[in-house]
Amino acid sequence: MFLLNQHADYRSALVPVDAETLGGAGADAIGRHLAERIDHAVTPLHALPGLAAELGIAALHVKDEGHRLGLGSFKALGGGYAVIRLVLEAAEARLGRKLGEDAFREPEVRAVAAEMTFACATDGNHGRSVAQGAQLAGAKAVIVVHAGVSEERIAAIARFGAQIMRVAGTYDDSVVEAARIAGEKGWIVVSDTSWDGYERIPGLVMQGYTALVREALEQLPARPTHVFVQAGVGGIAAAVAAHLALVLGEARPVFTVVDPARAACIVEAARAGRPVKVAHGEPTVMAMLECYEPSPIAWRVLSRVADAFMTVEDADAVAAMNRLARPKAGDPAIVAGESGCAGLAGLMRAAADPAIRSALGLDASSRVLVINTEGATDPERYAELVGLTPAEVGGRVA
Repeated sequence: MFLLNQHADYRSALVPVDAETLGGAGADAIGRHLAERIDHAVTPLHALPGLAAELGIAALHVKDEGHRLGLGSFKALGGGYAVIRLVLEAAEARLGRKLGEDAFREPEVRAVAAEMTFACATDGNHGRSVAQGAQLAGAKAVIVVHAGVSEERIAAIARFGAQIMRVAGTYDDSVVEAARIAGEKGWIVVSDTSWDGYERIPGLVMQGYTALVREALEQLPARPTHVFVQAGVGGIAAAVAAHLALVLGEARPVFTVVDPARAACIVEAARAGRPVKVAHGEPTVMAMLECYEPSPIAWRVLSRVADAFMTVEDADAVAAMNRLARPKAGDPAIVAGESGCAGLAGLMRAAADPAIRSALGLDASSRVLVINTEGATDPERYAELVGLTPAEVGGRVA
């Protein structure tokens, strides 16, 4: 499915809170936080001239979040940052003084954090980020996982000292349960999706993602003309699209949101003109994107700054994983998880369809940016789909 943005708000200004959170000031804030993280390093931007030639475009670059903060996913930028920010705010209120970004290491601040418990639902990656942030600050974390989260991903969360709670059903069911139990216990929910009366913390999570956009713009040899980004509940797509629109203005690229066909909640929102919950059917291989209801604040942003919406099939994602793992014509090998390469899968499908190419203005002069949002966060599943282990892929060059 492919849709151009027909929403009444399309190309209108972002609401002030979204512009403040996701623009330059927001990126400055996450930048100050990352400067205090000893595990922080700018993630790579890979040029793929061979694949660009195959697709009939001028240039293709992949921002590789498989190296982010030791967690292997862009999610490392969001949940952990929100936890640290909330701890610092609580400590400022308790101590009656302004605190710097490095204050989470101070004993007085850690004493405040020790009384705080953060909860969230996760498909895997967001929970790791929240758990890492809580461990870093000296707080507690309770992570709610649903039936589709693999044991390997659960173990990766638990390694940060988090308590794991399991629920039946889907990601959306785990979101409801995390909010319910947190309300009963007085815990703080750090969700990457929003609901009525709960927007500020998901906004902080999205703000964290602007760091990767700023890095990419600094790394690219020329501004992109087109960007394809996968959605999930919409947070990463909204953060990237908003930041590009705010900092580039009229020079912003054509932005396409990519959904799994089996969990296309953002595409269905675009078709309906409002957030809608889609039916749960057969699970998608893109497990980190298996979300059936969009985040309202993400949709509020995307309705204004996304240009198009499309779906990809599971086979498209697996094909993109394998193409990145087996480079050609001078391209580097990239370890991309089944959800991580969904944006590239969207580009590959769009490039092969003359009608979509025309609608997006995708041609031989186009410079395209996609984001590998995660590496092999489930190495066993990766090897099953690619036929190579992540270690066997790493370092391969055509």
